[in-house]
Amino acid sequence: MTGTALVTGGSGYIAGFLIRQLIENGWTVHTTVRSLKREPEVRGWLNVDNDRLKFFAADLEHDAGWAESIAGCTHVAHVASPFPLGVPKHADELIVPAREGALRALRFARAAGIRRFVLTSSMAAIAYGHGKDRDLYSEADWTNLDNPEVMPYPRSKTVAERAARDWMAAEGGDMEFASVNPAAVFGPLLSDDLSTSIELVKQLLEGKVPMCPDIGFGIIDVRDVADLHYRALTAPGIRDERYVCSGPFFKMIDIADLLRADLGEQARKVPIRKMPDWLLKIFALVRPELKQLVVELGNVRGGDSSHAIQTLGWTMHTPEEAILATAHSLIERGIVKV
Repeated sequence: MTGTALVTGGSGYIAGFLIRQLIENGWTVHTTVRSLKREPEVRGWLNVDNDRLKFFAADLEHDAGWAESIAGCTHVAHVASPFPLGVPKHADELIVPAREGALRALRFARAAGIRRFVLTSSMAAIAYGHGKDRDLYSEADWTNLDNPEVMPYPRSKTVAERAARDWMAAEGGDMEFASVNPAAVFGPLLSDDLSTSIELVKQLLEGKVPMCPDIGFGIIDVRDVADLHYRALTAPGIRDERYVCSGPFFKMIDIADLLRADLGEQARKVPIRKMPDWLLKIFALVRPELKQLVVELGNVRGGDSSHAIQTLGWTMHTPEEAILATAHSLIERGIVKV
């Protein structure tokens, strides 16, 4: 099966690997960037058949460019969504573009007669606001927005996915829909433009994290995230599906230990100690962006990916492979000086 697919957010980490996989399998790809000034740069690091790749300028919060980007496509992967390193002053700074971007993409997809639409959501839309009583989550779970401790990013992903599903139920018609819900995404780099999760490994290697707070993430390799999107786009019989996309849960100290064990002297700046909870809480008093870490202390948010494995034949790299691929890429590219 081949066709023409729109992949939004073409300069992003997940989108880059998905674009590569689609073109390698004979697809033609349209992709959006906020400014076409980035097209030469992105083409350079994607390194694909340029005849099969077209760029369009489009933004999550404006209609301009969307009709042109989706014309002639049969499938859409809506990957673009804001994911900042810090905490915004107001949650709506993330919620509004995430929700409106998803709804805008859906409206233009329906108008263009798109057959299947795959939304990049997140484990952030599944596993937050439930307290410490649980440590494993599936597609049946939703982040609890009634919990005031849920921070702006998981709020934005939850609101956006729920809005998309509500819109599909009311307006989607025959268009098929699925979401892919990744955990923290690591793996090899395509460019020097770093995602938020990659910044964590960078900061550990650079010694900018003196001790490891008691927080963690489900780990997933970007190559596997792209592959699950590809399978969700192309497998027959998919409608109103949701796919947890997460490998095992690692605490930050586990990541640090892995880096030191594999990299030796190159990881000499990586912390060796856990940070006491009380110390992080004191730091958060003077650095408000750390409040989102305080909320996470002691939580385990594992993801059960068995549904994607059993129904789509999907497989994963190990979390160790994903994390070390990130570290080696950062060093080989000279982004981290060791």
